[in-house]
Amino acid sequence: MKIGLFFGSFDPIHIGHLIVANMVYEMSVMDQIWFIVSPQNPFKKNKTLLDEFDRFDLVNLAIRGHYNFRSHDIEFNLPRPNYTIDTMTYIKSRYLDHDFKLIVGEDNLVQFKKWKNYQEILNQYGIIIYPRKVNLETPLINHENVELISAPRLDISASQIRQMLREGKVPKYLVPEEVLKLIELKKYYT
Repeated sequence: MKIGLFFGSFDPIHIGHLIVANMVYEMSVMDQIWFIVSPQNPFKKNKTLLDEFDRFDLVNLAIRGHYNFRSHDIEFNLPRPNYTIDTMTYIKSRYLDHDFKLIVGEDNLVQFKKWKNYQEILNQYGIIIYPRKVNLETPLINHENVELISAPRLDISASQIRQMLREGKVPKYLVPEEVLKLIELKKYYT
């Protein structure tokens, strides 16, 4: 089975994440997309993240009913900070019969050489790139294991959604309805 691994804080998950996952699923040869909820990104020092289990619950709500999407909390039990290559190696050791590719935005490819063991990710797994609002100026775009999908460019950010919630505004249509209901019920981000 071919699996696309979509790592993120998902703080909170929003329609941009879901559109990206669906476009990768539809425009590539992936059989499933796995959402890997990251407790803490090593490049982000934000200590105000919503609890990882709450973010995991929000992801589960968001993908409910999409049979080719799965959520995983695998990084919750791995040493921190969580490095993508370590998680991918661990996942591969548990699912030997699957082939994995990393899903990232164009903006991440520009900084990809800063990632731990980035060459191993490229050579052993490969990357699916979704378009963002940047111009790619990196030779990595021409790597044989990099696939750039054709998809709409999105400008939706979780930080913008959190700010709206803090200001008492409703980010309707930016997050799935069930996710928004739980955020409002639990008073996350307010």
